[in-house]
Amino acid sequence: MDIRVIVLNGGSSSGKTSLARALQGLLPEPWLLFGIDGLIDALPPSGTGTGPGTGTGTGPGLDLAADGTVSVGDGFRALEAAWAAGVAATVRAGAPVVVDDVFLGGPASQQRWREALAGLDVLWVGVRCDPAEAAARERARGDRTTGMAVDQAVRVHRGVHYDLEVDTTRTPPVDCARAVARFVALSRSGGSR
Repeated sequence: MDIRVIVLNGGSSSGKTSLARALQGLLPEPWLLFGIDGLIDALPPSGTGTGPGTGTGTGPGLDLAADGTVSVGDGFRALEAAWAAGVAATVRAGAPVVVDDVFLGGPASQQRWREALAGLDVLWVGVRCDPAEAAARERARGDRTTGMAVDQAVRVHRGVHYDLEVDTTRTPPVDCARAVARFVALSRSGGSR
């Protein structure tokens, strides 16, 4: 198995990006990082709403409600599919990639990635964090809608299948990254996990 894609799934403020950055420092070759936050940042200003229904329909369709829940419309799903296809093309062109995502649709989100990454060796990693700890991180960050971390902490994992799970509640990102890098190395050498 030659893992060329590592997909990290976890709720907001679970530590995925910190883990991914630590991974980039540990893996023996350069890996690119593509995160859902980058896709969201690339949307036009009208691409995100602040309440139910504000972004659905003809716009990109990503709604951030006041309570922290996120709803996704068809417009956003179309852009997300194009982004995933681009990530897959990057891997097929020779660059290994770490994907930092939030599976709001649980197994349906994972299936969309499975389809985009068909034929590639993928490591599926669940990044868990206790909801109370994720909420504390969310408050400390100050750049997230309050409630998002608690809403996503458990639900993004329901029905999703992983090769490896890490818990960042009390384990530093670099230690979680070491576990992921070890898994990649063992897979490449044919060793047992």
